[in-house]
Amino acid sequence: MNAASLFDKAIGRAVKSGRLTVHHADGRCARFGEPAPGFPEVTVRFADRRVARDIVLDPRLGAAEAFMDGRLVIEQGDVMQLVQLIRTNAPWEANADLRAGSPGRRLANAIGFAVESFNQARSSRRNVAHHYDIGNALYALMLDAEHMQYSCAYWPREDMTLAEAQEAKLAHIAAKLAIGDGQTVLDIGCGWGGMAIYLARHFDVRVKGITLSREQIALARERAEAAGVADRVEFALVDYRDLAERGDRFDRIVSVGMFEHVGRPQFETFFRASARMLADDGVMLLHTIGRMGGPGSTDAFTRKYIFPGGYIPALSETVAASEKVRLIASDVETLRLHYARTLRAWYANCEAHREEIERLFDARFYRMWTFYLAGATSAFESGGMCNYQIQFVRDRRALPLARDYMREAELRLLGENA
Repeated sequence: MNAASLFDKAIGRAVKSGRLTVHHADGRCARFGEPAPGFPEVTVRFADRRVARDIVLDPRLGAAEAFMDGRLVIEQGDVMQLVQLIRTNAPWEANADLRAGSPGRRLANAIGFAVESFNQARSSRRNVAHHYDIGNALYALMLDAEHMQYSCAYWPREDMTLAEAQEAKLAHIAAKLAIGDGQTVLDIGCGWGGMAIYLARHFDVRVKGITLSREQIALARERAEAAGVADRVEFALVDYRDLAERGDRFDRIVSVGMFEHVGRPQFETFFRASARMLADDGVMLLHTIGRMGGPGSTDAFTRKYIFPGGYIPALSETVAASEKVRLIASDVETLRLHYARTLRAWYANCEAHREEIERLFDARFYRMWTFYLAGATSAFESGGMCNYQIQFVRDRRALPLARDYMREAELRLLGENA
């Protein structure tokens, strides 16, 4: 059986609802599934015979590279709808999954993931630069202008704009930190400074933001100056491990969207460093993408093109690592569809700025980036991805016994912004 026939057989099993039409390179047309409410109809064309082979060998990486290279052409619909069509036919809750790649590819991916996941300090800087030092212009076009948050927004209402949802996320996290005047706050993986600046604007605190991205830190400093909080916010290009070695301590620690870059072998190192830096009566809030199932591995496309060295943690392994340094998980919240809505907003912004993004990079980069956003969206809508917000304390008496204080602080912050 040739690759095209193997492809048809696999897709025939995968697509039952919705319609996928495939024009093969040999001129043959194959149709899969039946039209159904809520499922898109997509038509693709394979420009050469290798497309089917590449997808059969490694579905995600093969499809991604064929799409990036212009060899998999979408003639009806877009890449978001293509990925959605396939993934929604195999929802995580139904205990279904896409077919894995060939045994050889799976072994190669497992070995590559294991090697990259050690993520020592030197490779951490290189991995962060791969994703964040491609220039701030792309992120300025994609993210919310007010806070430049490259992490899951919070959508308590469906009619919110991206900017409103990101503001709500910052308030949600700040409320869980239970911040008091005069405290010191460490922001691990501060990005472009949105969280640090927000905290300095709403509380009488001093904030230290750290990152490994030179592009991020330069813009973060500019944004702090523009916001009028540069006297209370400091940004440093330093690894969290080095900061812990210096003996610095903070009343509050927050980390948003950084833990995904730590790498599984470094989980205990991360929490040990955090525990050393957290005051005895301190509070820490970790916001991270997570797996709703058990531990897994990072796929080849993501490792190669998006987050080398990255790993999405399961809740079980995250909490297990924190337990080893006696950090108490005082509150855990699972955000389910919030990131899917965030990603769809970013995807829409990229579509609106396609010409500008292609001028900054090229058409291949644009296709790679939108494939990444589409795949991530489907992982949160139908796959096993979610977000976790885990609050940690070192002292069980550090916070009120009931959660009411969180809601009260959140409403107060949102009221200030009304």
